Amino acid sequence: MARTLSRIAHEILERHPDTARLALVGIRSRGVPLARRLGRLIAEAAGAEPAVGALDISLYRDDFTTLAPQPITKGTDILFSIDGRTVVLVDDVLFTGRTVRAALDQLIDFGRPARIELAVLVDRGHRELPIRADYVGRALSTSRDEAVQVRVREEDGTDEVVLIPKAPAPAAAGSLPKARKARAKPRGSPPPAKRRKR
Repeated sequence: MARTLSRIAHEILERHPDTARLALVGIRSRGVPLARRLGRLIAEAAGAEPAVGALDISLYRDDFTTLAPQPITKGTDILFSIDGRTVVLVDDVLFTGRTVRAALDQLIDFGRPARIELAVLVDRGHRELPIRADYVGRALSTSRDEAVQVRVREEDGTDEVVLIPKAPAPAAAGSLPKARKARAKPRGSPPPAKRRKR
């Protein structure tokens, strides 16, 4: 992970050598420590650290109403003007693109940046929106039946990327899946005879 973040930091710096006009904004939760690390790496190479902030997109998600009755928000921390800057959104995993769409909506509420770019540690595909990352650490081939978890030492005590099979949803007790019930009836069986009323 250290080598991957170092490469992304140098790619960002190559495109944007003026760190005074650059800002890194991490999407909570694991995008935030990644953004801070990228900021330190850019500072080591350029001698000046770009502005670094944090974005909590909970209230901007399109599935907000399906979350917990009272979702826990950690707050947005952008203590600088983004007007006229290049803002690089930083996230751990790029999947459907819906998280990034919510982040764009919220970020534009803070001002009018000159440009918005996206840096992700892992791109796992399966996009549902036309969103593409400008900086990608690793592209992974995954199925929708798998989950990608990024763990960082600031929050999890270790740095690693884990691919986990999703557990199948448990079936209700005493019930068969609909498809199985449909197959349980033989094809071509005659309809039940109707009883005559006496």
